[in-house]
Amino acid sequence: MSGHSKWHNIQKTKGAADAKRSAAFTKIAKEIIVAVKEGGSGDPNNNSRLATVIAKAKAVNMPNDNIKRTIDKALGAGSTENYEAVTYEGYGPGGVAVIVEALTDNRQRTAPEVRHAFDKCNGNMGAQGCVSWSFDKKGVIVIDNEDGELDEDTVMMDALESGAADFEADGPALEITCDPDAFNNVVKVLEEKGYSFISAQVEMVPQNYITLSGEGDLKNMQKLVDMLEDNDDVQNVWHNWDNE
Repeated sequence: MSGHSKWHNIQKTKGAADAKRSAAFTKIAKEIIVAVKEGGSGDPNNNSRLATVIAKAKAVNMPNDNIKRTIDKALGAGSTENYEAVTYEGYGPGGVAVIVEALTDNRQRTAPEVRHAFDKCNGNMGAQGCVSWSFDKKGVIVIDNEDGELDEDTVMMDALESGAADFEADGPALEITCDPDAFNNVVKVLEEKGYSFISAQVEMVPQNYITLSGEGDLKNMQKLVDMLEDNDDVQNVWHNWDNE
């Protein structure tokens, strides 16, 4: 069992998405543009990266019209938006491992801003690869079962039959993990079976977690996550802080 998505954290993610819906849509739109341009197609059936981003978009209730409009924009002859994928790694307070994934049109702007967040919160940005070795890339799909209507055994069998590698019932959240290469097929099969997702994306899952005890470290770590997530260039922040 993966033990990755604690229900507390999922609820927090849902709340953040509700509170910052526009910002979340803007970041996903950027990912769609990159996926279309790099994949050379606006058809998710012929562009696996686009299919992955669309699954993420649907999980946060991004309207289909927004998705289509963004794809059309990326395909347009006048589209001048070009973003580069950059990953930063470092340590937060108490030695928490942090990976920051960004899409930027200006590295000279993004890198100093990310470094400033680490420095301000008693952390430090390290070299490429300094912490990523302690994470595994996995497809992670979370289904809401807060009302208890879904039968856990049925969901597990549906997930495993679709190609998933693991299933965990963590309170009201049902978490499915799979190999990144199997992610799009697992999502497609589960959607066809009528399941809807709280979240669905390829994540960097930590191999172990760190619990912070000091009040200063706790405040600084939360501040670091907030500062990074509020940065328009930052797409994802992965860490091994167990903040349940």
